[in-house]
Amino acid sequence: MSTPTLDAIDLSDRAFWGAPPEQRHAVFDLLRRESPFAFFAEPVVPYIPVGPGYHAVTRYADVEAISCQPALFASGSGAVSIADMPPDLNEFYGSLISMDDPRHGKIRRIVAKAFTPRVLEGLVGNVQAVVDDVVARARQRAADGDGTIDVVADLAAPIPLRVICDMMGVPDSDRAMVLQQSNVVLSGGDPELVEDEEHVVTAFLEAGELLAGLMTRLAVERRARPTDDLTTALVTTEVDGERLTSQEIASFFILLLVAGNETTRNAISQGVLALSEHPAERDRWAADPGITRTAVEEVVRWTSPITWMRRTATQDVELSGRAFPAGSKFLLFYGAANRDPAVFADPHRFDLTRDPNPHVGFGSRGPHFCLGAHLARREIGVAFQAFARELPDLEVCGEPARLQSSFVNGLKRLPARLTGLR
Repeated sequence: MSTPTLDAIDLSDRAFWGAPPEQRHAVFDLLRRESPFAFFAEPVVPYIPVGPGYHAVTRYADVEAISCQPALFASGSGAVSIADMPPDLNEFYGSLISMDDPRHGKIRRIVAKAFTPRVLEGLVGNVQAVVDDVVARARQRAADGDGTIDVVADLAAPIPLRVICDMMGVPDSDRAMVLQQSNVVLSGGDPELVEDEEHVVTAFLEAGELLAGLMTRLAVERRARPTDDLTTALVTTEVDGERLTSQEIASFFILLLVAGNETTRNAISQGVLALSEHPAERDRWAADPGITRTAVEEVVRWTSPITWMRRTATQDVELSGRAFPAGSKFLLFYGAANRDPAVFADPHRFDLTRDPNPHVGFGSRGPHFCLGAHLARREIGVAFQAFARELPDLEVCGEPARLQSSFVNGLKRLPARLTGLR
């Protein structure tokens, strides 16, 4: 692999995000050393004005400093889009992630109040049943066919999607639509998932409308006939006399699909790939389930499923001795921070017993740390323990098809076979 040069790097080039991880990490290593706030032109998005550009934040300390100062580095201008989107679209697709205080604090308090210990305990208990069923179905599919499965479609995608849909009370008849439209929202414009690149924004809007329509319908139903699910908790919970509107619930559902579905899905699929590439670590985990806690954290650090979040300077600011004017955009590259040698010893080593492991795979310290991190950890841990127990013969048998997205570090497909079925 050739050594990259600074002038050849373009993080806005879609092709860069389809490259193997080792190539991308070589670029981030260079940026951390020589240009930790490298500036890039924004990617061109049809029908959206091109903005002034952004700084790529690649050092752990800088990611943490920005995340911990929300008054100076705002999310409300857009956290999940490089371009400045219309305010209503920005909040709809970003929900809590694209809000600042005081509104962020109020909405988060309502959501957190709905996530009671009883609700969370019920979710955690449901994970095992979901994983066991998904694994059994994958093994049966392989047995009924040629012994192969797709790790993404047959294992990684169904687990978090089913957990979220069970959690929200989404009917079985709507779940295929939820999977299809969440793929569009998280596609990053990948031409395989959004056929017409000239209408990528339209595709996002149509996907959002379908998902919002589902949740608006469910919210109306739960207000009339409450049940024991999170949608009911969200529509009935009050903080300071306020409840979430149907649109806010729909927006939060899209956030769950982004942060809950895609993060876990890609941690699982990329984790299977990582274990295949590091068989000694795979065997180590299978032999000692007691390392699951640290193993899950290392899988999240290694894969960094959500690549970046954006912040915007609210005033003239200084970072690491460098001045930036108000309005400057910063992309916090979590995968780069998670390989920073100033924080992680031998950062390019996959070590399932790494401890401590202060990764930022669920975001850095601050008000926007992932609300569902506990549930995600549970899903990942239960999934890999089930794979070791029920699919010990799982073997990756082809190259992964990588999502061409700068936002989600994802796989579209990962072929595997169950060797015990030969």
